[in-house]
Amino acid sequence: MILRGTPRLILREWRKTDRDLFREINADPKVMEFFPTARSHAESDAALERINDMIRATGFGFYALELRETAEPIGFCGIAPANLEGIFPLGTMEIGWRLATRFWGHGYVTEAAKSMLAMAFDEKKKPEIVSFAVRDNLRSVSVMKRIGLIRDPSRDFDHPRVPETHPHLKPHVTYALTLDRWLGK
Repeated sequence: MILRGTPRLILREWRKTDRDLFREINADPKVMEFFPTARSHAESDAALERINDMIRATGFGFYALELRETAEPIGFCGIAPANLEGIFPLGTMEIGWRLATRFWGHGYVTEAAKSMLAMAFDEKKKPEIVSFAVRDNLRSVSVMKRIGLIRDPSRDFDHPRVPETHPHLKPHVTYALTLDRWLGK
């Protein structure tokens, strides 16, 4: 199922043929630099099934990103429940992304994320979208800024699922955008 298209990308449901790319992303030390551990093949496969189940059930999730010109999968981008009880209220939606490193630096995430925000606000009328990342993850923070999200230091937090063995990965910054701001109100 294709969710959306942009001039260079297609955002779609994951296919079995995308499994190797998803495994690659989740095992790459550069991509996973700001996560406590990389994922094994089995963990990646299980995560991919959960993502597709969510997409089918709700229409939200982290969609596969495909290059329109070549039909090659390159990573993912999407909107899903934040699922951080005690940090964000129930129902808060987050935008997130990851790309295979060979596709970094071409603006693909920015292009896809802007399209996902348009879906969330223009079509689904979500009141707010948040994004969060490890404080030192300047690549992700740069994308958040480019797509129009605004830093909200009052909502920064130490991630409860990051183990104490990785204290440098606990501090997270929060960026957000409201529907009213999106609409220019």
